[in-house]
Amino acid sequence: MKFNESADFSRFGKSFQESLCQLVLQDRPFADQISEVLDYNFFELKYLQTFVRKIFSYKQKYGVHPSSKIMMTILRSDLENETDVLQKQIRDYFARIYEQDIKDRDYIKDTALEFCKKQKLKEAMLKSVDLLQNSSFEEISTTINDALRLGSDNNFGYDYLKDFEKRFLFKSRNPISTGWKEVDNIFKDGLGKGELGVVIAPTGAGKSMALVHLGAQAIRNGKTVVYYTLELQDTVVGSRFDSCLTGIPLNELKPLKEEVYEMVKDLPGKLIIKEYPTRSAGTHNIKSHLEKLRNRDIIVDMVIVDYADLLRPANFKKERRHELENLYEDLRGLAQEFKFCVWTASQTNRSGLNAEIITMESISEAFNKCFVADFIFSISRTVQDKATNGGRVFVAKNRNGPDGIVFPIFMDTSNVSIKVLPQMDEENLNGTIAASSKEQKQILYEKYEKYKKLKKGSSANVQ
Repeated sequence: MKFNESADFSRFGKSFQESLCQLVLQDRPFADQISEVLDYNFFELKYLQTFVRKIFSYKQKYGVHPSSKIMMTILRSDLENETDVLQKQIRDYFARIYEQDIKDRDYIKDTALEFCKKQKLKEAMLKSVDLLQNSSFEEISTTINDALRLGSDNNFGYDYLKDFEKRFLFKSRNPISTGWKEVDNIFKDGLGKGELGVVIAPTGAGKSMALVHLGAQAIRNGKTVVYYTLELQDTVVGSRFDSCLTGIPLNELKPLKEEVYEMVKDLPGKLIIKEYPTRSAGTHNIKSHLEKLRNRDIIVDMVIVDYADLLRPANFKKERRHELENLYEDLRGLAQEFKFCVWTASQTNRSGLNAEIITMESISEAFNKCFVADFIFSISRTVQDKATNGGRVFVAKNRNGPDGIVFPIFMDTSNVSIKVLPQMDEENLNGTIAASSKEQKQILYEKYEKYKKLKKGSSANVQ
């Protein structure tokens, strides 16, 4: 029996092997799984063999997986028996991977496990050849079955004791600023990876404008943004970004085309706009598109869906509200899987059309959308607000800080400019609402007086 395949990772290359070692250190469940089938000699490079051996030696001695900080201590104090060259190689390698993210981690894990399991199965089959001569069929069966079981998924969840160190690791949200200082202050600097933010507003109040502003701010900060438009053409969305990023009014972009290009060509971030016809695409289409981008080494930091209510549900339900709940859950799932943040928008019901302050009660169709989101803010703009470029932002939900806060805003839709002003205090807020109530009462009073006059005139005519 001959096996021509090399019995090490050499055919996968150095980068693959270094990433695999990094995964063994950083992913405890995966380390437990591959330890059953991994031979240190599978690594063709000596410094990687030693690095992995140190991880499992610590694990065997203390019963817990080493953290990166513990590993740093081990590499400082427990390499005396190694040559100076090898010590330097190991420490240089650890310095490179200490804060480095791994691309294609699922591929590396699956490929490495498959290779190691095949090697164990080959060993079992070679052993079975000798056993055949002695007719030990039971032993052959046990040997093969044991080999097949090795390296199977044994991740039963977060182990309270084995994963002790994990509870004390710094968990970075990597928040992306909203560009509004007042909002960032209560929002721990913006929406973090794996989080879902929702903008609530009635039709024509500026939901899409707000989403463009959030995307433009991320681009200024050097982030990669993917904008999915389900209502507007991709070129229309692109023009809004032009206006927001340059301050040039939308109706002046064409004659100033050269100036616009000069102002946006050196932006540190990247923007990709993907257009889908309304209700023709679902979250599975978005996931497929994101996977294509990842295969081209495009790491996405923010996804904007304009807007989620226009996505096609994966499963059609009897009631529309159940479909919408599932869509928002799927979007948050994508954020967690791909480790980016997601912004989307939701339309209010009729009660939000002329409301001074829009709360979550005004959200259209499915109130349960609110349960999934990490941050929700509403935009309310009355007819008078639109005439004076004013309005209000109400922080309806904030998992990372206080909510129930109202901010006045300046919104100029001609150049997609939105500014959040200092928080309205309770006295001013009550005054605004009171003023609105007085105006409504005055209108009703005038209508009543007019009605009385008409009625009086009608009675005189009869007489």
